[in-house]
Amino acid sequence: MNFDPGQIISYMDMCVEEEAQLQRGMNFRLRPSHSVLLMSVREGAPYRDQVSDDGQTLIYEGHDVPRSSATPIPKLIDQPITTPSGKLTQNGLFYQAAKKFTAGQQSPETVRVYEKIRKGIWAYAGLFLLTDAWIEQVDARDVCKFRLELILVDDKETGGPAKVAPTRSSSPGRMIPTAVKISVFKRDAGRCVLCNSQDELHFDHILPWSKGGSSTTDENIQLLCARHNLEKSAKIE
Repeated sequence: MNFDPGQIISYMDMCVEEEAQLQRGMNFRLRPSHSVLLMSVREGAPYRDQVSDDGQTLIYEGHDVPRSSATPIPKLIDQPITTPSGKLTQNGLFYQAAKKFTAGQQSPETVRVYEKIRKGIWAYAGLFLLTDAWIEQVDARDVCKFRLELILVDDKETGGPAKVAPTRSSSPGRMIPTAVKISVFKRDAGRCVLCNSQDELHFDHILPWSKGGSSTTDENIQLLCARHNLEKSAKIE
């Protein structure tokens, strides 16, 4: 994996990394080792994805049937688990995997999650485990919901190996809220605050998260290029 959690990337970077044209948000077993989800909690996003207050849990909303002449308004139709022929949809594949895990029949599905920040700008959110799925009534229709738990945190700030994130915590987690990312990207003009580089940018905790720094305020987040991010990490004791 070439990306670190919080790294800012382009759509093409994402496609090159995954060796696929990512034309849909849900990609079950895109590679033998993992699935891929594209998420967004921006205003006007087509689906209601949510990040929990602890920053470690993602509630991902399933996807609608494609718009067509037969279905001009997909938001009025239940999100499908199967196609008319009985084949599992992407919703169905993720749902089945989650239910097999909760039934103890298999290990949880490993999922890479990418988050859309603004047009053409994405961030790698991290590696998650798919731990549950359910059907929820939303606006008088059935909607699929998926629970994913963050399992790896970027520990380059301490120079140590990545660690398993706790599944329950009283303190905010490592994942930076979208509103904070958007605010920081705008404030720092999409450039490293130290050298003005626009390449290989990362959302960096000024006071490291591992040392109690907050992920939930833009006052503790800045943009750093890869070089300055690594230099900073090497100096933290």
